[in-house]
Amino acid sequence: MNTGQALWRRVPPWAVDAGLVALAALDAWINLYGEATPFMWACAALGCAGLILRRRFPLTVFLLTLPMTLFMDVAVAPIAALYTLATRTRSRPLLAGCALLNAAAGTLAWPLSDTFSDDTFPGDRTWTLIQFVYTLATAFAPILFGQLVQARHDVARQLVEVEVAREHERALYAQTVLAHERAQLAREMHDVVSHQVSLIAVQAGALQVAAKDPAARDAARTIRTLSVNTLDELRHMVTLLRASGGKETELTPQPTLADLQQLIANSGIETTLTGGLPPGISTTAQRTVYRTVQEALTNVRKHAPGARAEVHLWHDPQHFGVTVTNTAPTRPSVALPSARHGLIGLRERAELLGGTLTAKPTPQGGYRTELRAPTGPA
Repeated sequence: MNTGQALWRRVPPWAVDAGLVALAALDAWINLYGEATPFMWACAALGCAGLILRRRFPLTVFLLTLPMTLFMDVAVAPIAALYTLATRTRSRPLLAGCALLNAAAGTLAWPLSDTFSDDTFPGDRTWTLIQFVYTLATAFAPILFGQLVQARHDVARQLVEVEVAREHERALYAQTVLAHERAQLAREMHDVVSHQVSLIAVQAGALQVAAKDPAARDAARTIRTLSVNTLDELRHMVTLLRASGGKETELTPQPTLADLQQLIANSGIETTLTGGLPPGISTTAQRTVYRTVQEALTNVRKHAPGARAEVHLWHDPQHFGVTVTNTAPTRPSVALPSARHGLIGLRERAELLGGTLTAKPTPQGGYRTELRAPTGPA
Protein backbone atom coordinates (compact mmCIF):
# COMPACT_ATOMS: atom_id res chain seq x y z
CA MET A 1 0.00 0.00 0.00
CA ASN A 2 2.84 2.37 0.82
CA THR A 3 4.52 1.47 -2.47
CA GLY A 4 1.33 2.25 -4.39
CA GLN A 5 0.96 5.60 -2.65
CA ALA A 6 4.57 6.46 -3.37
CA LEU A 7 4.14 5.63 -7.06
CA TRP A 8 0.90 7.63 -7.23
CA ARG A 9 2.56 10.69 -5.68
CA ARG A 10 5.27 10.55 -8.33
CA VAL A 11 2.68 11.06 -11.08
CA PRO A 12 2.68 14.78 -11.99
CA PRO A 13 -0.65 16.62 -11.44
CA TRP A 14 -0.89 17.67 -15.09
CA ALA A 15 -0.79 14.00 -16.14
CA VAL A 16 -3.67 13.17 -13.76
CA ASP A 17 -5.72 16.09 -15.10
CA ALA A 18 -5.00 15.13 -18.71
CA GLY A 19 -6.14 11.57 -17.98
CA LEU A 20 -9.36 12.87 -16.42
CA VAL A 21 -10.03 15.04 -19.47
CA ALA A 22 -9.54 12.06 -21.78
CA LEU A 23 -11.77 9.83 -19.65
CA ALA A 24 -14.48 12.50 -19.45
CA ALA A 25 -14.33 13.02 -23.21
CA LEU A 26 -14.73 9.28 -23.78
CA ASP A 27 -17.71 9.22 -21.40
CA ALA A 28 -19.33 12.14 -23.25
CA TRP A 29 -18.65 10.64 -26.69
CA ILE A 30 -20.33 7.35 -25.72
CA ASN A 31 -23.46 9.21 -24.57
CA LEU A 32 -23.56 11.67 -27.50
CA TYR A 33 -22.72 9.32 -30.36
CA GLY A 34 -25.30 9.35 -33.14
CA GLU A 35 -27.77 11.92 -31.76
CA ALA A 36 -25.76 15.00 -30.83
CA THR A 37 -26.21 18.55 -32.08
CA PRO A 38 -23.29 20.98 -32.45
CA PHE A 39 -24.47 22.78 -29.32
CA MET A 40 -24.32 19.55 -27.29
CA TRP A 41 -20.82 18.85 -28.58
CA ALA A 42 -19.77 22.36 -27.55
CA CYS A 43 -21.16 21.88 -24.03
CA ALA A 44 -19.41 18.50 -23.72
CA ALA A 45 -16.09 19.92 -24.94
CA LEU A 46 -16.33 22.85 -22.53
CA GLY A 47 -17.15 20.63 -19.55
CA CYS A 48 -14.38 18.13 -20.30
CA ALA A 49 -11.68 20.69 -21.09
CA GLY A 50 -12.50 22.64 -17.93
CA LEU A 51 -11.14 19.78 -15.82
CA ILE A 52 -7.64 21.03 -16.62
CA LEU A 53 -8.34 24.01 -14.32
CA ARG A 54 -10.16 22.08 -11.59
CA ARG A 55 -7.39 22.61 -9.00
CA ARG A 56 -7.35 26.39 -9.38
CA PHE A 57 -11.04 27.12 -10.05
CA PRO A 58 -13.03 24.15 -8.69
CA LEU A 59 -16.39 25.93 -8.43
CA THR A 60 -16.16 27.40 -11.94
CA VAL A 61 -15.20 24.01 -13.40
CA PHE A 62 -18.18 22.37 -11.69
CA LEU A 63 -20.53 24.98 -13.16
CA LEU A 64 -19.06 24.28 -16.61
CA THR A 65 -20.03 20.61 -16.28
CA LEU A 66 -23.72 21.38 -15.64
CA PRO A 67 -24.73 22.02 -19.30
CA MET A 68 -23.33 18.69 -20.47
CA THR A 69 -25.03 16.94 -17.53
CA LEU A 70 -28.32 18.46 -18.67
CA PHE A 71 -28.06 16.91 -22.15
CA MET A 72 -26.48 13.53 -21.47
CA ASP A 73 -26.02 10.87 -18.83
CA VAL A 74 -22.33 11.52 -18.01
CA ALA A 75 -20.55 10.73 -14.77
CA VAL A 76 -16.79 11.35 -14.99
CA ALA A 77 -16.75 15.15 -15.42
CA PRO A 78 -19.31 16.09 -12.71
CA ILE A 79 -17.95 13.56 -10.20
CA ALA A 80 -14.36 14.79 -10.70
CA ALA A 81 -15.51 18.42 -10.36
CA LEU A 82 -17.51 17.72 -7.19
CA TYR A 83 -14.65 15.77 -5.62
CA THR A 84 -12.16 18.56 -6.32
CA LEU A 85 -14.54 21.18 -4.94
CA ALA A 86 -15.06 19.12 -1.76
CA THR A 87 -11.31 18.93 -1.15
CA ARG A 88 -10.88 22.70 -1.58
CA THR A 89 -13.77 24.22 0.42
CA ARG A 90 -15.16 23.87 3.95
CA SER A 91 -18.57 25.38 3.14
CA ARG A 92 -21.13 22.63 3.66
CA PRO A 93 -24.05 24.71 2.30
CA LEU A 94 -22.11 25.35 -0.91
CA LEU A 95 -21.40 21.66 -1.37
CA ALA A 96 -25.03 20.75 -0.68
CA GLY A 97 -26.19 23.32 -3.22
CA CYS A 98 -23.80 21.98 -5.85
CA ALA A 99 -25.05 18.43 -5.24
CA LEU A 100 -28.66 19.61 -5.71
CA LEU A 101 -27.72 21.43 -8.93
CA ASN A 102 -25.98 18.35 -10.29
CA ALA A 103 -28.93 16.11 -9.40
CA ALA A 104 -31.40 18.54 -10.97
CA ALA A 105 -29.34 18.83 -14.16
CA GLY A 106 -29.01 15.07 -14.45
CA THR A 107 -32.73 14.42 -13.82
CA LEU A 108 -34.67 17.11 -15.69
CA ALA A 109 -35.32 16.59 -19.38
CA TRP A 110 -34.57 19.28 -21.96
CA PRO A 111 -36.59 21.28 -22.74
CA LEU A 112 -37.87 21.57 -19.17
CA SER A 113 -41.50 21.64 -20.32
CA ASP A 114 -41.21 17.96 -21.25
CA THR A 115 -40.56 17.00 -17.66
CA PHE A 116 -43.71 18.58 -16.25
CA SER A 117 -45.97 18.21 -19.26
CA ASP A 118 -49.55 17.01 -18.64
CA ASP A 119 -49.28 14.79 -21.72
CA THR A 120 -46.74 12.49 -20.08
CA PHE A 121 -47.70 9.23 -18.42
CA PRO A 122 -48.99 9.57 -14.83
CA GLY A 123 -46.08 7.60 -13.43
CA ASP A 124 -43.37 9.65 -15.13
CA ARG A 125 -43.29 12.27 -12.40
CA THR A 126 -42.82 9.61 -9.74
CA TRP A 127 -39.96 8.06 -11.65
CA THR A 128 -38.45 11.52 -12.14
CA LEU A 129 -38.49 12.01 -8.37
CA ILE A 130 -36.92 8.59 -7.79
CA GLN A 131 -34.22 9.33 -10.35
CA PHE A 132 -33.57 12.69 -8.68
CA VAL A 133 -33.03 11.00 -5.31
CA TYR A 134 -30.64 8.43 -6.77
CA THR A 135 -28.74 11.10 -8.70
CA LEU A 136 -28.50 13.23 -5.55
CA ALA A 137 -27.07 10.29 -3.61
CA THR A 138 -24.55 9.71 -6.40
CA ALA A 139 -23.54 13.40 -6.27
CA PHE A 140 -22.99 13.25 -2.51
CA ALA A 141 -20.58 10.31 -2.83
CA PRO A 142 -17.61 12.30 -4.30
CA ILE A 143 -18.41 15.17 -1.90
CA LEU A 144 -18.15 12.90 1.13
CA PHE A 145 -14.97 11.33 -0.20
CA GLY A 146 -13.45 14.77 -0.85
CA GLN A 147 -14.36 15.91 2.66
CA LEU A 148 -12.74 12.75 4.02
CA VAL A 149 -9.52 13.51 2.14
CA GLN A 150 -9.60 17.08 3.44
CA ALA A 151 -10.07 15.83 7.02
CA ARG A 152 -7.15 13.42 6.56
CA HIS A 153 -4.89 16.30 5.51
CA ASP A 154 -6.04 18.32 8.52
CA VAL A 155 -5.29 15.45 10.88
CA ALA A 156 -1.85 14.94 9.32
CA ARG A 157 -1.05 18.63 9.74
CA GLN A 158 -2.27 18.60 13.34
CA LEU A 159 -0.16 15.53 14.12
CA VAL A 160 2.90 17.38 12.88
CA GLU A 161 1.98 20.36 15.08
CA VAL A 162 1.46 18.04 18.05
CA GLU A 163 4.87 16.43 17.55
CA VAL A 164 6.58 19.82 17.25
CA ALA A 165 4.78 21.04 20.38
CA ARG A 166 5.77 17.93 22.31
CA GLU A 167 9.40 18.25 21.29
CA HIS A 168 9.35 21.89 22.34
CA GLU A 169 7.72 21.03 25.66
CA ARG A 170 10.28 18.31 26.33
CA ALA A 171 13.06 20.79 25.61
CA LEU A 172 11.48 23.32 27.96
CA TYR A 173 11.10 20.72 30.68
CA ALA A 174 14.73 19.65 30.32
CA GLN A 175 15.77 23.30 30.39
CA THR A 176 13.74 23.88 33.57
CA VAL A 177 15.21 20.83 35.31
CA LEU A 178 18.74 21.80 34.36
CA ALA A 179 18.18 25.38 35.49
CA HIS A 180 16.87 24.10 38.84
CA GLU A 181 19.91 21.85 39.27
CA ARG A 182 22.27 24.70 38.44
CA ALA A 183 20.50 27.02 40.85
CA GLN A 184 20.75 24.38 43.58
CA LEU A 185 24.43 23.87 42.83
CA ALA A 186 24.98 27.64 42.94
CA ARG A 187 23.35 27.81 46.37
CA GLU A 188 25.49 24.97 47.67
CA MET A 189 28.67 26.56 46.35
CA HIS A 190 27.72 29.92 47.81
CA ASP A 191 26.62 28.62 51.22
CA VAL A 192 29.28 25.98 51.83
CA VAL A 193 32.37 26.49 49.69
CA SER A 194 32.48 30.27 49.86
CA HIS A 195 31.99 30.14 53.63
CA GLN A 196 34.93 27.76 54.08
CA VAL A 197 37.20 29.71 51.72
CA SER A 198 36.32 32.93 53.53
CA LEU A 199 37.35 31.36 56.84
CA ILE A 200 40.66 30.30 55.28
CA ALA A 201 41.26 33.87 54.06
CA VAL A 202 40.47 35.32 57.51
CA GLN A 203 42.71 32.84 59.31
CA ALA A 204 45.52 33.44 56.83
CA GLY A 205 45.21 37.20 57.40
CA ALA A 206 45.40 36.73 61.16
CA LEU A 207 48.41 34.45 60.79
CA GLN A 208 50.11 37.00 58.57
CA VAL A 209 49.78 39.64 61.29
CA ALA A 210 50.71 37.42 64.24
CA ALA A 211 53.58 35.38 62.74
CA LYS A 212 57.13 36.31 63.77
CA ASP A 213 58.91 34.26 61.15
CA PRO A 214 59.17 36.11 57.77
CA ALA A 215 58.75 32.85 55.89
CA ALA A 216 55.55 32.11 57.80
CA ARG A 217 54.23 35.61 57.05
CA ASP A 218 54.99 35.14 53.34
CA ALA A 219 53.21 31.78 53.35
CA ALA A 220 50.20 33.29 55.12
CA ARG A 221 50.14 36.19 52.61
CA THR A 222 50.19 33.71 49.72
CA ILE A 223 47.39 31.65 51.26
CA ARG A 224 45.29 34.78 51.79
CA THR A 225 45.89 35.99 48.23
CA LEU A 226 44.92 32.62 46.77
CA SER A 227 41.82 32.49 48.96
CA VAL A 228 40.68 35.95 47.81
CA ASN A 229 41.24 35.02 44.17
CA THR A 230 39.34 31.77 44.71
CA LEU A 231 36.41 33.70 46.21
CA ASP A 232 36.32 36.01 43.18
CA GLU A 233 36.33 33.04 40.80
CA LEU A 234 33.70 31.31 42.89
CA ARG A 235 31.39 34.35 42.82
CA HIS A 236 31.79 34.50 39.03
CA MET A 237 30.89 30.80 38.68
CA VAL A 238 27.85 31.19 40.95
CA THR A 239 26.67 34.14 38.86
CA LEU A 240 26.99 32.09 35.67
CA LEU A 241 25.13 29.12 37.19
CA ARG A 242 22.26 31.30 38.38
CA ALA A 243 22.03 33.16 35.08
CA SER A 244 22.07 30.08 32.84
CA GLY A 245 18.70 28.94 31.66
CA GLY A 246 19.25 25.29 30.84
CA LYS A 247 21.07 24.99 27.52
CA GLU A 248 24.49 23.40 27.65
CA THR A 249 26.03 26.27 25.72
CA GLU A 250 24.23 29.04 27.57
CA LEU A 251 27.19 30.30 29.60
CA THR A 252 26.95 33.42 27.45
CA PRO A 253 25.33 36.84 27.92
CA GLN A 254 21.64 36.34 28.75
CA PRO A 255 18.85 37.88 26.63
CA THR A 256 17.66 41.38 27.52
CA LEU A 257 15.17 43.86 26.11
CA ALA A 258 17.50 44.46 23.18
CA ASP A 259 16.78 40.89 22.04
CA LEU A 260 12.98 41.17 22.35
CA GLN A 261 12.41 42.36 18.78
CA GLN A 262 14.39 39.43 17.39
CA LEU A 263 12.41 37.00 19.56
CA ILE A 264 9.13 38.33 18.16
CA ALA A 265 10.43 38.23 14.59
CA ASN A 266 11.46 34.56 14.95
CA SER A 267 8.29 33.43 16.73
CA GLY A 268 6.36 32.59 13.55
CA ILE A 269 3.32 34.46 14.91
CA GLU A 270 1.79 37.70 13.65
CA THR A 271 2.79 39.87 16.62
CA THR A 272 2.79 43.60 17.32
CA LEU A 273 5.07 45.22 19.93
CA THR A 274 3.90 48.41 21.65
CA GLY A 275 4.82 50.53 24.66
CA GLY A 276 8.07 50.62 26.60
CA LEU A 277 9.69 50.05 29.98
CA PRO A 278 11.30 52.61 32.30
CA PRO A 279 15.00 53.25 31.68
CA GLY A 280 17.52 51.72 33.99
CA ILE A 281 15.66 48.56 35.07
CA SER A 282 17.90 45.76 36.22
CA THR A 283 19.25 43.02 33.99
CA THR A 284 17.28 40.47 36.00
CA ALA A 285 14.05 42.38 35.33
CA GLN A 286 14.85 42.60 31.62
CA ARG A 287 15.50 38.88 31.48
CA THR A 288 12.22 38.16 33.30
CA VAL A 289 10.28 40.29 30.79
CA TYR A 290 12.03 38.49 27.92
CA ARG A 291 11.24 35.03 29.32
CA THR A 292 7.61 36.02 29.94
CA VAL A 293 7.15 37.08 26.31
CA GLN A 294 8.99 33.96 25.12
CA GLU A 295 6.78 31.57 27.11
CA ALA A 296 3.56 33.41 26.18
CA LEU A 297 4.35 33.27 22.44
CA THR A 298 5.27 29.60 22.79
CA ASN A 299 1.85 28.89 24.34
CA VAL A 300 0.15 30.81 21.52
CA ARG A 301 1.92 28.65 18.95
CA LYS A 302 1.01 25.47 20.83
CA HIS A 303 -2.58 26.11 21.89
CA ALA A 304 -3.92 28.83 19.53
CA PRO A 305 -2.86 28.01 15.95
CA GLY A 306 -3.44 30.90 13.57
CA ALA A 307 -3.98 33.48 16.35
CA ARG A 308 -2.45 36.97 16.39
CA ALA A 309 -0.64 38.32 19.44
CA GLU A 310 0.10 41.73 20.94
CA VAL A 311 3.04 42.41 23.29
CA HIS A 312 2.53 45.58 25.32
CA LEU A 313 5.31 46.96 27.54
CA TRP A 314 4.07 49.41 30.17
CA HIS A 315 5.10 51.28 33.32
CA ASP A 316 3.77 53.79 35.84
CA PRO A 317 5.41 55.51 38.85
CA GLN A 318 5.13 52.37 41.03
CA HIS A 319 5.13 49.39 38.67
CA PHE A 320 6.27 48.11 35.31
CA GLY A 321 5.40 45.01 33.33
CA VAL A 322 4.47 43.34 30.08
CA THR A 323 1.09 42.11 28.82
CA VAL A 324 0.85 39.49 26.07
CA THR A 325 -2.63 39.04 24.58
CA ASN A 326 -3.60 36.73 21.74
CA THR A 327 -6.78 36.39 19.72
CA ALA A 328 -8.87 33.26 19.40
CA PRO A 329 -7.37 30.48 17.22
CA THR A 330 -8.42 30.33 13.58
CA ARG A 331 -7.83 26.59 13.30
CA PRO A 332 -9.01 23.76 15.54
CA SER A 333 -6.63 23.38 18.44
CA VAL A 334 -5.41 20.02 19.65
CA ALA A 335 -5.39 19.17 23.37
CA LEU A 336 -1.78 18.67 24.40
CA PRO A 337 -0.43 17.16 27.63
CA SER A 338 1.17 19.86 29.75
CA ALA A 339 2.56 20.07 33.25
CA ARG A 340 2.54 23.89 33.09
CA HIS A 341 6.23 24.07 34.03
CA GLY A 342 6.60 27.21 31.92
CA LEU A 343 4.04 29.24 33.88
CA ILE A 344 5.41 27.91 37.17
CA GLY A 345 8.87 29.11 36.23
CA LEU A 346 7.50 32.52 35.19
CA ARG A 347 5.71 32.92 38.52
CA GLU A 348 8.95 32.11 40.35
CA ARG A 349 10.79 34.73 38.30
CA ALA A 350 8.05 37.27 39.05
CA GLU A 351 8.25 36.52 42.78
CA LEU A 352 12.02 37.13 42.74
CA LEU A 353 11.22 40.64 41.50
CA GLY A 354 8.53 41.07 44.16
CA GLY A 355 5.83 41.00 41.50
CA THR A 356 3.05 38.75 40.22
CA LEU A 357 2.17 36.87 37.06
CA THR A 358 -1.43 36.33 35.92
CA ALA A 359 -2.58 34.16 33.03
CA LYS A 360 -6.24 33.74 32.11
CA PRO A 361 -8.59 33.51 29.08
CA THR A 362 -10.16 36.61 27.57
CA PRO A 363 -13.91 37.04 26.86
CA GLN A 364 -13.12 37.07 23.11
CA GLY A 365 -11.74 33.51 23.22
CA GLY A 366 -8.05 34.39 23.42
CA TYR A 367 -5.58 34.42 26.30
CA ARG A 368 -3.86 37.09 28.36
CA THR A 369 -0.57 36.80 30.26
CA GLU A 370 0.59 39.73 32.38
CA LEU A 371 3.76 40.33 34.42
CA ARG A 372 3.55 43.08 37.04
CA ALA A 373 6.53 44.10 39.20
CA PRO A 374 7.47 47.09 41.37
CA THR A 375 9.95 49.61 40.00
CA GLY A 376 11.89 49.71 43.26
CA PRO A 377 13.97 46.92 44.83
CA ALA A 378 12.07 43.71 45.62
